[in-house]
Amino acid sequence: MPDTLIGLVAHGDALAAAGDAEWFEYSKAANPVRPSLSPQVPFHAFLPELYAEGRTRMVPLDLSDKLRCAKPATSPGLSANFARILPGETLFPDIAAGAATSQVFYVIRGSGRTYTTTVNLPDIAWKEGDIVALPGGASYAHHADFEGAALYLVHDAPLLTHLGVSVAERRFEPTVYPAEQTRAVLATITESPEASDRSRISVLLGNKHFPRLRTITHVIWAMYGILPAGSMQKPHRHQSVALDYIVSCGPACYSLIGRELDEYGAIINPTRQDWVAGMAFTF
Repeated sequence: MPDTLIGLVAHGDALAAAGDAEWFEYSKAANPVRPSLSPQVPFHAFLPELYAEGRTRMVPLDLSDKLRCAKPATSPGLSANFARILPGETLFPDIAAGAATSQVFYVIRGSGRTYTTTVNLPDIAWKEGDIVALPGGASYAHHADFEGAALYLVHDAPLLTHLGVSVAERRFEPTVYPAEQTRAVLATITESPEASDRSRISVLLGNKHFPRLRTITHVIWAMYGILPAGSMQKPHRHQSVALDYIVSCGPACYSLIGRELDEYGAIINPTRQDWVAGMAFTF
């Protein structure tokens, strides 16, 4: 077989089009999730003082500078926020209609309703302890009753910004998870004889439209759990980013966070984060 010579000659527009091209040796670039390429999601605590006072507003829990991504972002794919709504006022979050596939919020305190001008989307009434999932493709407004309200709200706009896409259709209907029903399910799980042998005592929030995923939306996963008094959850590894919100806690509750375990399964040189009711943290 004769030798074959492949020659590439670029002229004019072809040279200009190659201006953003890069080449990498395979073993140094095949896995982009490494400290030298992808910044690790930092452990960071956000205390309730962020939304305790002041005007009606969204408070982004923004780590975008550390993550080197577009603002605001709490992880590469999600943005967590506190929302404060004064009595009788309405909050209009700065989330464009097609900017997120879904939003999920927990009602920290107060009661009110969420509405949109999109056709065929009903108003949603909520109260303290409820969890609400909203589909993308619409802009929402949150109105507080006479006592005011606070929300912990998570959406996936950073993911869509990274992909350069917007929502074309909604994948589910607005869904409310009433506090009393969620707590009743959790109580049943807690009372199970197998509860003490499980790695955690929690309930996953699902939607019948995603039976294989068993997630609250087709993108966001949500868990509501309890750590019984005097107990300690076994060390475990997170395969994805965790955005935690502390609903309530006693005076001696805390998390230990670290990167490695010793031969006995204990965390090596852990960072301790004491819990405060109403705080959020990410790791």
